[in-house]
Amino acid sequence: MTDTIDCNVTRRGVLAGGAASAALTSIPASAQTPAPSAGAAPAAMPVRMTVNGKPQALNLDPRTTLLDALREHLRFTGTKKGCDHGQCGACTVIVNGTRINSCLSLALQHEGDEVVTIEGLGTPDNLHPMQAAFIKHDGYQCGYCTPGQICSAVSVLKEIRDGIPSHVQQDITARPQMTNMEMRERMSGNICRCGAYSNIAEAMADVAGVQA
Repeated sequence: MTDTIDCNVTRRGVLAGGAASAALTSIPASAQTPAPSAGAAPAAMPVRMTVNGKPQALNLDPRTTLLDALREHLRFTGTKKGCDHGQCGACTVIVNGTRINSCLSLALQHEGDEVVTIEGLGTPDNLHPMQAAFIKHDGYQCGYCTPGQICSAVSVLKEIRDGIPSHVQQDITARPQMTNMEMRERMSGNICRCGAYSNIAEAMADVAGVQA
């Protein structure tokens, strides 16, 4: 007995079969299988810190940056969000006496820390010396970067007084001096698109008691 195969396939049948296959393969994968459900947001976590001399207790998404905690949760909007990549310095605040880019730091990292923003340096009726010097020497133009510039400038003078070296010193074992080059180098991480750098340097020199 011989098996036979029906080869009587018409052109119309081939075209119909091809169209059906094409229709099946064109269905998006998302329509063929149900999409996985999105994961739930991380549970909020507590963090306590002192901001501008006042204790603060927050419950935050663990992904919240210090910058967003200050601006969105505590409403200290003087601290600005610029590049959000730690490159412009607009978000500079002082933490435990040291300046940092708050956009690069998670709020939960600052449990128990003391944070100072531009609002904590002085008030309109009682300006910090650096704020007064910026006004005197017109160390700002649009003003967007100014809060970070002032916080950084205050910290820079402290760094120099504390003897923290920088790579512009010829001898890094010697105490740094309040020179124009030294201050400019340390302020290089704070960008001012308006170009008020010379006036900022003059304001810093005024506070430091040296010639710009």
